[in-house]
Amino acid sequence: MPPIRHTRRPSPEEFFVPPELASPEGLVGVGGSLHSEWLLYAYRHGIFPWPAESGPLAWWSPDPRAIFELDALRVSRSLARTVRGGKFRVTCDREFAGVMAGCATAQRRARGTWLTPAMRAAYGALHALGHAHSIEVWHADQLAGGVYGVAIGGLFAAESMFYFVRDASKVALVHLLNHLRSRGYTLLDIQQLTPHTARLGAREIPRREFLDRLARAVEQPLDFGLELAPLA
Repeated sequence: MPPIRHTRRPSPEEFFVPPELASPEGLVGVGGSLHSEWLLYAYRHGIFPWPAESGPLAWWSPDPRAIFELDALRVSRSLARTVRGGKFRVTCDREFAGVMAGCATAQRRARGTWLTPAMRAAYGALHALGHAHSIEVWHADQLAGGVYGVAIGGLFAAESMFYFVRDASKVALVHLLNHLRSRGYTLLDIQQLTPHTARLGAREIPRREFLDRLARAVEQPLDFGLELAPLA
């Protein structure tokens, strides 16, 4: 009988192409694992998973990279009135699974979402470890919108947001940025710029600049906290 050969799974350090060497599209790996160890390594190094709808797991670090500067969110007068008008109630980490479900299904996403069951389980595990967080927006005691992401040191990587009630996702974003400022965060990654986030004040920076800022941010001794910061 021939000897049994054991193949060792590579570590994330061995698996990923260094982001600095990736193409502008930013593909740094195909396959790998969604284990928390891999996700935390990836986010610490400017890499995020984004699987194709029916293809393998792919990992990315695009150039340029989209961010929100924490003091640059454009809040219209009407949105400011909505935020402070009492229509919505806002919480954090009260319904993480519900926010992920909303991000996967709202706005007709259910048939084309990248938030596969495996992805949702992986971020749920990060939430249990204290590294993934959600902002929930409630209307009439029903979940109306929200945003979730990954926190490491002074980095918050916003992954997705959704709404069932108009403006609920924008309200979540206003509260998220206010909370991050209050806790001392320095980098809010949104990965790729869209027309919607550009109108709200997001911008692109070169990948090299992003990675430099990221390296400093993840070393900050910060904690997301248990309660949402009150609006300034």
